[in-house]
Order: sequence, then structure tokens, then C-alpha cells
Amino acid sequence: MIRLVILVSMISSNLFSQSIIGKWKTIDDETGKETSVIEVFQKDKKIYGKIVEIIDAEKRDKLCSLCPNSDKNKPILGLTIIKGLVKDEDEYNDGQILDPKSGKLYNCYIKLDGKDKLKVRGFIGLSLLGRTQYWYRVKS
Repeated sequence: MIRLVILVSMISSNLFSQSIIGKWKTIDDETGKETSVIEVFQKDKKIYGKIVEIIDAEKRDKLCSLCPNSDKNKPILGLTIIKGLVKDEDEYNDGQILDPKSGKLYNCYIKLDGKDKLKVRGFIGLSLLGRTQYWYRVKS
């Protein structure tokens, strides 16, 4: 009986660690430096991501002046940048990602690449025409 409890505990722990839900550190493509922490969460069976930390203190109070629609001139800190992804087998897609630097919205998909690495791809039209970033899980 104890073995069964341990086995179930190990399996559920492994499944939880393979979730995209949580906090992820972003890395600047050009400098290789950490830039922010994004909290990925689920709401109404869809996936969203919000900027919960900006590493560079000088950028923490910036507004998203180039963002479209209701995001225009909102503080970047706290901004929801991943919107409406839905699970499709082992990836999440059919949503959008906002680049606060340019204010542009892109189609998006995300997928775990190991338990602590998240592949995030933004693209226009076909996913071949886009850019991939890797985000890293923030350890609690």
C-alpha cells in the first residue's frame, strides 16, 4: 500500500512539473541578459501570460505607448502579453503574443522543451515566418 502511495505521488509530482503554468524568465535575444518574468496562467480553459517582473529598474515604469487597442499606454509591468492559447496535444496555439517593444501582435504557440524550458514562437501567417525564444522556469 505504501508503495502505491509513493508511486502515485511521484507520478502526480512529475505531471505537475511538466505544466506550462508558472513563472518563466525571459532572455533578451541580443544581449543574452534576463529581461523579465512572465506568469503563465489558465483562465476559462485558455492560457495567458502576464509580465510580473521587469529586471531593469529603469524600465519598470514604462508604458506600452505603441501597443494597440486597450493595451495602448498601459504600464508594461502587469501587461498580459500572451492571450487566448488553447491546448492542442503537446503545444498551446491559436492565440496571440504582444511584443511591448514594438507594440505588434503576433500569432503564437508555446510548447515545453524539457520540464524547465518553454519554447515560445511568435509569427505572422505561417509559423515559418517568425521568431522563437526560450523561456526558463523560475524556481520557487
